[in-house]
Amino acid sequence: MTSELDIFVGNTTLIDEDVYRLWLDGYSVSDAVALRVRSGILEQTGATAAVLQSDTMDHYRTFHMLERLLHAPPKLLHQLIFQIPPSRQALLIERYYAFDEAFVREVLGKKLSKGTKKDLDDISTKTGITLKSCRRQFDNFKRVFKVVEEMRGSLVDNIQQHFLLSDRLARDYAAIVFFANNRFETGKKKLQYLSFGDFAYCAELMIQNWTLGAVGETPTHPDSQVDDMDVDLDKEFLQDLKELKMLVADKDLLDLHKSLVCTALRGKLGVFSEMEANFKNLSRGLVNVAAKLTHNKDVRDLFVDLVEKFVEPCRSDHWPLSDVRLFLNQYSASVHSLDGFRHQALWDRYMGTLRGCLLRLYHD
Repeated sequence: MTSELDIFVGNTTLIDEDVYRLWLDGYSVSDAVALRVRSGILEQTGATAAVLQSDTMDHYRTFHMLERLLHAPPKLLHQLIFQIPPSRQALLIERYYAFDEAFVREVLGKKLSKGTKKDLDDISTKTGITLKSCRRQFDNFKRVFKVVEEMRGSLVDNIQQHFLLSDRLARDYAAIVFFANNRFETGKKKLQYLSFGDFAYCAELMIQNWTLGAVGETPTHPDSQVDDMDVDLDKEFLQDLKELKMLVADKDLLDLHKSLVCTALRGKLGVFSEMEANFKNLSRGLVNVAAKLTHNKDVRDLFVDLVEKFVEPCRSDHWPLSDVRLFLNQYSASVHSLDGFRHQALWDRYMGTLRGCLLRLYHD
């Protein structure tokens, strides 16, 4: 008796997205098999438990071999060992570098060093994310940081060029690199209500407006280097911000600024009386934050200061977000009508970014 078999031979590497997700999430082969069984795959396919075990192990072996290429994504595109269609290559890269919101919030702004890596056990316990997945995500952050920290040019473009990430994911990594480089404090209890998206939004504004790359500055001396144009804050700009102190140190300017804002907002603001009573304190808070940014510690505490000096006082007076927006717009614009003030461009560069950040930080 003869049997007929249809045999198909190919060299395309098969990628099961569900198994890839289990591998990325740090599950062992046995745990992955158990989860696949629970999903009903045996009933759906008619496969045996032994076949499922073998299939899972085969996929895991493939992923382990691919991992060294995923550490330098352009290598994955140019290698000839694995025949993977371009759309699948993009999926492998994007998902490998994806991260969990809960994890990134725990490490955002911290130094990407061995010291932080020692805390991953605690982070895994706290977030419920497997230790293996925490390590992968942390190593990805550190790898991207090391590659792009010394590069000139756009941080997002450099990340996309070297890691082939989507625009959105590259922008998220730019925020992570920017926060790690400047060591912004994000872990204090009063900042826990803020999401990674909130911080990433502010990071993008600061990169666009407060870094050397923001204004297209070039070295003035032939031997000087501006290597981290999108990574480092513009030190000269931060030094210049001390000039804004006169807005609150000069009593006449402070009174005139208050008068201009109150005149413009009378009848338009639901919390007008609260704003009028607290104007000077709010203004001092915003201007003093600027004046202190020459010190590294105050740069690190920027978000703590913004919440303490502006967000919390407005919250305690029950300002709706619409009133916060009206106030900040008028507060910023009115400075242009102060005849004795000569730092309008500096003010706009500072407040343009700060206004956007404050509106994002303010959850009414």
